[in-house]
This record gives sequence, structure tokens and C-alpha cells, in this order.
Amino acid sequence: MKTSRRTFLAAGVGLASTLALTGQAFADAAKVDENDPTAVALGYKHDATLVDKAKQPKYVAGEHCGNCQLFQGKPGDAWGPCPIFAEKQVSVKGWCSAYTKKA
Repeated sequence: MKTSRRTFLAAGVGLASTLALTGQAFADAAKVDENDPTAVALGYKHDATLVDKAKQPKYVAGEHCGNCQLFQGKPGDAWGPCPIFAEKQVSVKGWCSAYTKKA
């Protein structure tokens, strides 16, 4: 099958716009609300320094989403997706009881 230059360019433009829109969708993903039932159950806080250590004895100072294995944001991102919260955005400075230190 012979592909014309016009078909090739149209497909390339379609692919590029799809990739651009996908990236924008991730950037605009909803942020986790601290009052969300899952967030409450896991003790999630946007700021790890505000974690109630009496309610969350597992918390250790210095732990935060940015150094959690589950955090899927890029280096330098203030917010990033987390599979625990159905891909909603969590703060890089946040914490929840599902915290798992990066290897």
C-alpha cells in the first residue's frame, strides 16, 4: 500500500494533537480533597507537617509524597498523580498512610 505525503502529514498532525491533549488532561486532573472519604481513611494531608501523629503513628518526619514510590509526578512538579487516589493529583509535600519509600 502506498501512503501519500498528505495522508502521512494528516496522521502526524492527528497524533501530535492527541498527545498534546493527553498531556493537558493529566495537568488538569482533579486534586485530592482532604475531606474525600479515601483521603480521610488514609489520613491524607496536603502538607505532611500537619499529619496528626497521634492518629497516624506510622508517620515519620521527612516522609512525603515526593519521596513515595506511588507518586507519579515528574521532578519539580508541585502536584502529581497517585494510583491510590484514582489518579487524582496529590501534593508533592503531602502524606498518607499508604506511603512507601522510594527504593
